[in-house]
Amino acid sequence: MAAPLSYANLNALWASFLVACLAAMGLRRAVVSPGSRSALLAWALARHDAVEAFPVLDERSAAFYALGMARRGREPVVLVATSGTAGANFYPAVIEASEDAVPLLILTADRPQEMRDCRAGQTVEQRNLFGRFVRWESELLLPEDNPARLRYLRQTLRHAWEIS
Repeated sequence: MAAPLSYANLNALWASFLVACLAAMGLRRAVVSPGSRSALLAWALARHDAVEAFPVLDERSAAFYALGMARRGREPVVLVATSGTAGANFYPAVIEASEDAVPLLILTADRPQEMRDCRAGQTVEQRNLFGRFVRWESELLLPEDNPARLRYLRQTLRHAWEIS
């Protein structure tokens, strides 16, 4: 049985819903480089019965580990990093995945828009971080507790899954 949705707070709800959606689409493995901004996503991945979550502290190593899993299984693997430059460490593996058409879903936990361009720590623009080496990217809307916003999240994830 899959982990139930968490209603502890809005971010926990979105993280658990995101993982439940991806698991329903067929996600089986995720590689997580944990950090404070991605903690609830890491927690939701670890709780879900259908998803095997692998913690790897070093982001570059994590990215190549996920690349190897996705290449071997020929199915998408989720790769998670926190905000700041953590996601930038995925870049070499992202290039290889792109060149070999290996399916990776990369999730970075960026700070909200209002925390950008104001000298806030660990704030690095995540949009277009990997340039032409991704098939598609999206910046999710901020979480809200309403059915329309959850449908939006599910549809965005479906689009990402199909493109990967």
